Amino acid sequence: MKKIEIERAPISAGSRYPEPFDAPCRNKARHRLAVAVGLKQIGINLLELEPGAWSSQRHWHTQAEEFVYVLEGEVVLVTEGSEEILRAGDCAGFLPGDADGHHLQNRSGARARDRFSRWWPSA
Repeated sequence: MKKIEIERAPISAGSRYPEPFDAPCRNKARHRLAVAVGLKQIGINLLELEPGAWSSQRHWHTQAEEFVYVLEGEVVLVTEGSEEILRAGDCAGFLPGDADGHHLQNRSGARARDRFSRWWPSA
């Protein structure tokens, strides 16, 4: 067991989407906590969304399970059929193969922080 120094964890900032899909996803940072300690079958990120930022484009996973826990602030969980406000202490989960895509949007005036976890089945 290793203590993770969050400020020393690798950071992935901005967006990897091509234009014009990158625009709403630029103002974010992911502290890659699982990578910091060499974990390979689970992804755990501390995500910071500035006001107006999206976590990603709406998406879903074919094999990975995903869990989101809001630590600070407020985000809107957007799926195809609904929008729900998640505040600090709220969480959501997504099963693999559920084609109802999801993402988070920070529509507030303050930074939001969420913890994302993804688990991939071993081969």
